[in-house]
Amino acid sequence: MPLPTLTPEQRTQALEKAAQARQLRAKLKADIAAGKVSLPSLMEDEFGPYADTPEIVNKTKVLQLLQAVKGIGTVKAETLMAQCNIAENRRLGGLGQDQRRRLKQALEELHG
Repeated sequence: MPLPTLTPEQRTQALEKAAQARQLRAKLKADIAAGKVSLPSLMEDEFGPYADTPEIVNKTKVLQLLQAVKGIGTVKAETLMAQCNIAENRRLGGLGQDQRRRLKQALEELHG
């Protein structure tokens, strides 16, 4: 299926929207790293300061969110996801209840 032809104005709007989404995801990851937002609360749909933009939170990859948690790098994040039966390309909004529960338990065990 070919991409729709956009007018220059539509293209500009789409690019601006994408840039805003990237900025919000970067801020979300920075807030997780700083401890302002917790990943378990995001998994319970408690978006806190991101309540206005839940679609951005839900479209963020779980791997990226795990890597933002202090003390979790690429290898540990991939290991946690494998233990919880979560595919590497899975987004937060696409996690099932069982996957969320297992991931929350794994994070609790990791950080006590």
